[in-house]
Amino acid sequence: VQLTESGGGLVQAGGSLRPSCAATGRAFSGYAAGWFRQAPGREREFVAAISSTGTNAYYADSVKGRFTIFRDSAENTASLQMGSMKPEDTAVYYCVAEEWESPTLDPDYVHLPSEYDFWGQGTQVTVSS
Repeated sequence: VQLTESGGGLVQAGGSLRPSCAATGRAFSGYAAGWFRQAPGREREFVAAISSTGTNAYYADSVKGRFTIFRDSAENTASLQMGSMKPEDTAVYYCVAEEWESPTLDPDYVHLPSEYDFWGQGTQVTVSS
């Protein structure tokens, strides 16, 4: 499956943004989807993930209550609604996907970059103070 992000940009602190991810090549409905981010000089970190069925989701503590992950398997898309944004949310955001056997997410592995075989090219999100 190929992933393409869009919808990044510049936003003021406290504002909102909703980047999207379009999947092509295979049926997206069979894949768990998620988002990672990487700021300059920092390691890539988990942001959020949603199961293939859309029935469960996990979030990094740093974004819990501010970000919500969505998916539309009929449209082969996933998106990340980001609110109450902070300057420390500034990063390149990557869409990811993986075809796990279980339809639910495993909390022991969902946050690990190595567990995802499919990555988008990234979209820049900048939050000004």
